[in-house]
Amino acid sequence: MPKDWYEWHDLYNTEPKLQQRLEIVQEYIAYSLNALPSGTIRVVSVCAGDGRDLLGTLKNHPRINDVYARLVELNPQLVERGRATIESLNLGKQIEFINGDATLSANYVEAVPADIVIVCGVFGNLAEEAELNRLLDNLSFLSKPGAFVIWTRGHSNGIPYSDNVRKILSASSFEEVNFKLTNTANMGVGLHRYLGENLPKPKEQQLFVFSGIPSKAR
Repeated sequence: MPKDWYEWHDLYNTEPKLQQRLEIVQEYIAYSLNALPSGTIRVVSVCAGDGRDLLGTLKNHPRINDVYARLVELNPQLVERGRATIESLNLGKQIEFINGDATLSANYVEAVPADIVIVCGVFGNLAEEAELNRLLDNLSFLSKPGAFVIWTRGHSNGIPYSDNVRKILSASSFEEVNFKLTNTANMGVGLHRYLGENLPKPKEQQLFVFSGIPSKAR
């Protein structure tokens, strides 16, 4: 079992469920890029890992030069690997990788509101439903009106946890655009569009509490 998040990300090389989840996430990122009007596209990624979802999509996407992004990740090894990919794509002037706490609103200042918000691998690492509600409520700080939000949620013990996420989002001014399960049927990936108003300031400095550990990530 992985002892840290750097090791956990190496499971993408061997785990079909993660590979399938990544494929769907990249499909939704590409869809969002295509759907947005011409001009600059602002992207933020929460708990970004090594950024392979966004960076892997941009590599072959025609709107690569429109994207200005901020990725926030606490693990320094993952950030280092992500920054190397950014340099290899010659995107150093467009994409910044912050080695910092993704739960703190200060790490998103001047990068939000965004056109695309990526919240993948996060919801299953929150301690309780109250934290999920708090993070979903704070998405209105990260998102501009019309923004796309891409998220993931694992299932376990036969419980479709993604159903609750979809329900809360639908009740919070987020319209569902698409939702898919991986072929293994234990990971859900959602694409929603924000129809509400942007909050110019966060309701709290800490947007959520990330309490998950790599060996139990869902």
